[in-house]
Amino acid sequence: MITIRDLKESEIDFLTDMLYESIHIPENKPDKDKEDLIHSTQLKKYHEGWGRNGDTALIAINTNNQALGAVWYRLFNECNKGYGYVDHSTPELGIAVTEEARGMGVGTLLMKKIIHRAICEGYQSISLSVDPENRNAVHIYKKLGFKDYGVSGTSITMVYRVKEQANT
Repeated sequence: MITIRDLKESEIDFLTDMLYESIHIPENKPDKDKEDLIHSTQLKKYHEGWGRNGDTALIAINTNNQALGAVWYRLFNECNKGYGYVDHSTPELGIAVTEEARGMGVGTLLMKKIIHRAICEGYQSISLSVDPENRNAVHIYKKLGFKDYGVSGTSITMVYRVKEQANT
């Protein structure tokens, strides 16, 4: 059985590990340069000072209390845009699942829970950035109701809009 719950402060390191895992590099991902990568100017904005207003993270754990994955979102603004930035009131989502848990539905479960949380917190939309080569992820996001919004560098920005989903 898989349980989804709020991420605890003591699990921030796992969240940072999942941030690294969420970076789509299909081959030869630089494990030894992991810290340099996640603390780079482009990526540190996703975890630095975690816990500010609007930061939300959920973790998936199994019956042995082993962490399987995490999903999170954070608000950005015009002066500090993320890759999936839409506007200052649309949180940008990130997700990753441990290698051992891939293909077991953990990611979809996490996505459904974070979408529900965003709706409960009053957000009208959430966004994400995905590499178009990550076809499995793109397929899952579209299946959950995310729509293409635009392109940022080599990534697609996708948006889930609450009103659109309520009408389907």
